[in-house]
Amino acid sequence: MNGLTLKPPNRPSALPSAGRLLAVDLGAKRIGLALSDESQTIAHPLTTLTRRAGRRFPLKQLRAVIADHQPVGILVGLPLESDGSEAQPAADARSVGRLITDKSGLPVDFLDERMTTARALRAVREMGGGIRGRKQDVDPLAATTLLQTFLDGRRR
Repeated sequence: MNGLTLKPPNRPSALPSAGRLLAVDLGAKRIGLALSDESQTIAHPLTTLTRRAGRRFPLKQLRAVIADHQPVGILVGLPLESDGSEAQPAADARSVGRLITDKSGLPVDFLDERMTTARALRAVREMGGGIRGRKQDVDPLAATTLLQTFLDGRRR
């Protein structure tokens, strides 16, 4: 399946355990990105890519980020339903993962992202960003939350 996996609990990831990882938190209008350090200890917010209405995934912009930061793998947030099942948004995320693998050659893994945006909104509010937070701040923080959750789970 082109190196794409959904990481079940207590199973090894398809992603390398050394080198930078890039996290992608997909949204209908914006895509948050985060990057780990080389040792895969800590995740940092990176940027937000904009999705234009009716347009495809902004692959050209993502390729530029990949060229600039040289990640060894990509973690894509998988938007699951509250009961853990997959619906159309999860199918869309898997499709984006296949596209990234096909175009970059990098391994892609998926992780449940159900609470990443809520945690990011809370963090932005705590930093004084208002009730809704600034969208350009929330999306990379959601990706950071996703990636940090993955990194912390890997160390257990």
